[in-house]
Amino acid sequence: MHRMDPCPLCGRELVDGPSANEHHLIPRSHKGRDTVRMHRICHSKIHSVFSERELAQYYHTCERLLENDEIRKFVNWVRKKDPAFHDQHRAPARR
Repeated sequence: MHRMDPCPLCGRELVDGPSANEHHLIPRSHKGRDTVRMHRICHSKIHSVFSERELAQYYHTCERLLENDEIRKFVNWVRKKDPAFHDQHRAPARR
């Protein structure tokens, strides 16, 4: 597996494969183009906590995402997992 820069949300090492994907900092529905590579589980958590409007208006950097208590608690939990760990459950419906 190809190793990449660390995940900008949780700081764990990224490995190429099903555990990593791209996150649009500002959602495409709000004309966002810039992306960051992160763990799929981190990406899923972001979209389970915030609406696309919230992401576009305020939570469009990893620093701002980490201001949120629920995201910080998640990061503290996921940091203990293997870098290739990904949860295969179905994502909840978006808000």
